[in-house]
Amino acid sequence: MHVRAESSDEQATAWPEDIFEILQRFDVRQVPYVPDAGHSQLINRVLGEPSMRAVPLTTEEEGVALLAGAWAGGQRGALLMQSSGVGNCINMFSLTQIFRLPFLTLVTMRGEWGEFNPWQVPMGSSTQAVFELSGIKVLRASRADEVRDVVEAAAGQAYNACTPTAVLLSQRLIGAKVFTK
Repeated sequence: MHVRAESSDEQATAWPEDIFEILQRFDVRQVPYVPDAGHSQLINRVLGEPSMRAVPLTTEEEGVALLAGAWAGGQRGALLMQSSGVGNCINMFSLTQIFRLPFLTLVTMRGEWGEFNPWQVPMGSSTQAVFELSGIKVLRASRADEVRDVVEAAAGQAYNACTPTAVLLSQRLIGAKVFTK
């Protein structure tokens, strides 16, 4: 059996490019990520951009530490992850509060719209609350036409006001994964 994501052409092409343009405009240089189909187009754009450094991670909490180091070294970063990895970061999120990091994370959601995998549901249902309890502001995009505005607002909060911010990219936006034969 194979797993594939269902999404429209607009969802698959337009909104990741919007995010990439915003990251460039905010002078983001470091982009740590755990490989994820929902972020694949954005990751590929970052990999192809000489002014940005895409950093593959083995686990999501490494990305929080990497962003702290990037900021200490004078560079901005944005962490790309899936909602299932948010639970791995709980202890590391304290760095965003202690050091007032300009923290931005973009999170592709699982465990919501049309989820087939029961293992994704608990963390998907808790993601927003985990961020909020960790002192991280949460914004959400559920439609392709709102991604640009939501990510723009989140980047402004994170980089201009040093307000740690997470953008949740809903499963309805990225497309529900389904089994195919």
